[in-house]
Amino acid sequence: MSPDTVGALVREWAATRGDHPLLVCDEERLTYADAAQYSAELAQGLIALGAGKGTHVGLLYPNGTAFVVAMLAAARIGAVVVPFSTFSTGPELRDQLVHSDTEILLATTSFRGHDYVARLHDVRAPWLRHIVFDHQIVERAASELAAGLEEDVNGCDPLAIVYTSGSTGTPKGVVHTHESLLGHQRNLNEIRGLTAADRLFCNSPFFWIGGLGFGLLATLVAGSTLVCSNAEPGALLDLLEAVRPTMTNGFAAGIVHLARHESFAGRDLSSMRRGNLYPIMAPEARPRDPELRHNMLGMTEAGSVVLLSGDDTDQPEHRRGSFGKPAPGFETKIVDGELWIRGRYMMQGYYKRSREECFDADGWFHTGDLFRTDADGFFYFIGRSGSMIKTAGANVFPAEVERAIANVTGDLVAHVLPLPDSGRGQLVAAVVLVPDGVQFDEAAVRDKLKAELSSYKIPRRFATLAPDDLPLTSSGKVDLPRLAAVFDA
Repeated sequence: MSPDTVGALVREWAATRGDHPLLVCDEERLTYADAAQYSAELAQGLIALGAGKGTHVGLLYPNGTAFVVAMLAAARIGAVVVPFSTFSTGPELRDQLVHSDTEILLATTSFRGHDYVARLHDVRAPWLRHIVFDHQIVERAASELAAGLEEDVNGCDPLAIVYTSGSTGTPKGVVHTHESLLGHQRNLNEIRGLTAADRLFCNSPFFWIGGLGFGLLATLVAGSTLVCSNAEPGALLDLLEAVRPTMTNGFAAGIVHLARHESFAGRDLSSMRRGNLYPIMAPEARPRDPELRHNMLGMTEAGSVVLLSGDDTDQPEHRRGSFGKPAPGFETKIVDGELWIRGRYMMQGYYKRSREECFDADGWFHTGDLFRTDADGFFYFIGRSGSMIKTAGANVFPAEVERAIANVTGDLVAHVLPLPDSGRGQLVAAVVLVPDGVQFDEAAVRDKLKAELSSYKIPRRFATLAPDDLPLTSSGKVDLPRLAAVFDA
């Protein structure tokens, strides 16, 4: 029987493949044996600070060994891991520390110009007793005490509270157990073919469910190697050539700049033949049109991916835009266009909210995502409930316009949103992310869109931003009020 707790899993891999790398992140290397040893030592330090089963331990780290060791240490003794976004402002950190009842915060001192020592200096939260930077814990509890706590952890215990939010909503803490996250990733690994022999390159942050579940925990379940990076493009391409990942996963918009790097044409990235980071994958593994490959739907409440397909070949035209089918362990139905889901791998609920606030009387979670299905049971995304733009009496779904813009611009990412207008009610507007060195010709794009969209769907206003300037909330969603402010500049 496969281990159903993080502690049991890391102990098993340390015993059977201890020398195998768990993580490669720039210059950092962490084997399974290292991960077991370092996390056991940090767990003893956490116990000395008063941590135990049920203690909420916050993590404020970028991707890397510090996050992995801290997550494993907390999970091993039954503490609840609460990842915090490195994008968080001081007020956002304070609000989530208060809401999550975090008692111990493990943090890095700084990252990409963010000074977390200063940012946390005046933060006050009722339950917060310790802030520890860079694992600087002096005392350690006895190893026998730590072993006893580890034995008491079971799969039904909470593993993590992962914060999420809608594009304009207040962040919500999603509670998942050890068994729900590990069991779900085990199923997903089988579908996508992630094995112990693979090296997975993932560019999703570990503090979001995509990086934590579909990246880090999936790697731990498989006994494989996770590759990540915080480096500049040239160094990241060096890393990919040297380590030779076999699979990719993450958000393609975050690696488009790599394909435009001056050294890209001479790089050997032929090892990357599976996954969804198409711009940097082996040429023969790339789709002729990304819309002809199955997409995936992930959500924090479902513990990462809930709609997907193991078929990574180009699909026929009638299956354009497919999101695949539901993952094992989930039931789905569409009610008035909205996707509802339930199943054994769903969240326990939102922290500090009643079950009735999370699920209906029959246990269904109403996702807010609008989908349709075809005769073969494949799902197709239409848009977000409430995101529809009403312009001069007509309805426009932003997702449809965003796909059309990507088609006519060579995969530039656009975010479509409404702007108030006295005559039409709302205008369709688009902010296009344009990397350095790429030209955006608004007139040419409008002209090409005429063949893709009805006239009322073509944005009346365009704006451009550098990808790094896209405003995000601390949970990684696009901050729509700040994005709309681009048009006031």
